[in-house]
Amino acid sequence: MKKSVAFALALMAAPVAAFAAPEKYELDSSHSQILFEYNHLGFSTTYGMFSGFGGEIMFDQEDPANSSVNVSFPVRSMLTGWEERFQHFMADDFFGADEDEMVTFTSKSIEVTGDNTALITGDLTLNDVTKEVVLDATLTQAMDHPMANKPWAGFTATTTLLRTDYNLGMFAPYVGDEVKVNISIEAMKAE
Repeated sequence: MKKSVAFALALMAAPVAAFAAPEKYELDSSHSQILFEYNHLGFSTTYGMFSGFGGEIMFDQEDPANSSVNVSFPVRSMLTGWEERFQHFMADDFFGADEDEMVTFTSKSIEVTGDNTALITGDLTLNDVTKEVVLDATLTQAMDHPMANKPWAGFTATTTLLRTDYNLGMFAPYVGDEVKVNISIEAMKAE
């Protein structure tokens, strides 16, 4: 009798677990970066970074395809390591960016490709142009943070963009049109 009651309780609980909703995670701005790189005239690889930005992930650890990502940050948060380069990027030759211009990414679908990997398709809006991009993503870890004592998750992702797709193609093809993007983020479960 005890076994049949336990089995019945397990059956009743199963549908609840199967339909658990995604949980909201907020990006940890101090540990989330986007690195980009491009070829400079064949002589060198030039790097830049965006950091200190926010966003949210609706994370369904049991059914990752049911998750979503929404991130935005100011163009002017770009770090180039050289003030003259930053000023040139913000000028009319490239972004012509004012203080309020944002870069946004909103996921549309997630295709799970392995135990910890997925392809995240979404709309990237950059320089007032919106294009669909695919992020090749990996869940690096999901567990309670050892210092914050709350659920935490880490992700990496890569993609390649063409500057000319976003009206940022000055000096292409001499300065590489392809921009390789590497993303590393941490996110904490929202209160």
